[in-house]
Amino acid sequence: MNQISPLAFVHPEAKLGDNNIIGPFCYIDRDTVLGENNVLQNSVTIHRGARIGNNNEIFPGASLSTKPQDLKFKGEETTCVIGDNNSIRENVTISRGTASSGSTSLGSNNLLMENMHIAHDCYVGSNVIIGNSTKLAGEVHIHDNAILSAAVLTHQFCTIGGYVMIQGGSRFSQDIPPYIIVGRFPVKYMGVNLVGLRRHGFSNELIDLIHNAYRLLYSQGVIAEGIEEIKKNLQITPEIQYIIDFVESSKRGIIR
Repeated sequence: MNQISPLAFVHPEAKLGDNNIIGPFCYIDRDTVLGENNVLQNSVTIHRGARIGNNNEIFPGASLSTKPQDLKFKGEETTCVIGDNNSIRENVTISRGTASSGSTSLGSNNLLMENMHIAHDCYVGSNVIIGNSTKLAGEVHIHDNAILSAAVLTHQFCTIGGYVMIQGGSRFSQDIPPYIIVGRFPVKYMGVNLVGLRRHGFSNELIDLIHNAYRLLYSQGVIAEGIEEIKKNLQITPEIQYIIDFVESSKRGIIR
């Protein structure tokens, strides 16, 4: 049974699962789906197009599935899909998609800290941490297990690889390949995310292999030549193949 505050508004066409808690001054629009065991604290706004899973906790002032801040948006029917077990803190805003992809997507087990923004058509994986006041422009992709510190500014269309750590206050307009730390201004490769990889159970041998891959990648004047050196000199494990595939598929180029 849902616990809905008499001071909340839930549109009659909204679809709610069971055991949700909806606090005072919440607003849930039509064409929305809310799963089970979610907690919406006071003053949460769920706009049309939201598709929210189970066991999420959403804090005061959050506004989800908002109209995109994109002048190309013409009112098309799009969605904002949110998975399970997410913590969405105060004043977080997430826009729904546009005709470009049709949806903005957030996976499961993520922590979105206070005042951060996810723009239209972004894809955020699972087990991601995004710090206070970080802003994602449109169509940014973030792979699983990445960490973005506070006040990071991400250019539209950028891709951030898995297991990355990004220093607070960074801003960038190129892709960030997996397993590394980036920081300073302008942002630079600062080494392999040693602590993060160990926390996720990577062996010392595998971490050394990843480190050698980046040594070869960045020691060449041309990134493509670095990739060829990796292919010729290193064992191609799934982790190394991930690096190769990421770099070769990058449309904006990778940070150096």
